[in-house]
Amino acid sequence: MKQFSAYALVGLANTAIHWSSFFILLWMTGHQSIANLVGFLLAATFSFYVNCHWTFGSTPTGKRYLLMVSFLGILSFVMGIIADNLKLLPIITLIAFSAISLMVGFLFSKWVVFKD
Repeated sequence: MKQFSAYALVGLANTAIHWSSFFILLWMTGHQSIANLVGFLLAATFSFYVNCHWTFGSTPTGKRYLLMVSFLGILSFVMGIIADNLKLLPIITLIAFSAISLMVGFLFSKWVVFKD
C-alpha cells in the first residue's frame, strides 16, 4: 500500500504535466491522439525517474524506461484514437486515461518494469 500511495502521489504531478501538455498540444494540432501521446511521453519521462528512485528504489536503465514508456505509450495512443473516433470531449479522454493508467501502470511497473 505504501508503494501505491507513493506511485499515486507521483501520479498527481505526472497528471498535471500530462494534462497541461495535452491541452496546449490539442489547441495547436486539433488531434487528441497526438496531444495525448506527446503529453504522455513528457509526463512519463518525469514519472519514470521519480518512481524509479522514490517509489521502487530501483536503478533507472534504458530497458526499464523503454518497457514503461512503450507499454503506457501504446495505451495512451490507443485511447486517443478511440476518443477521436467516438468524438469524446478532451476532458473525458484525460480522466479515462488517468484512471486506467494509474491502475494498469502501477501493476505493470511493480511486476514487470521494476521487478528485481
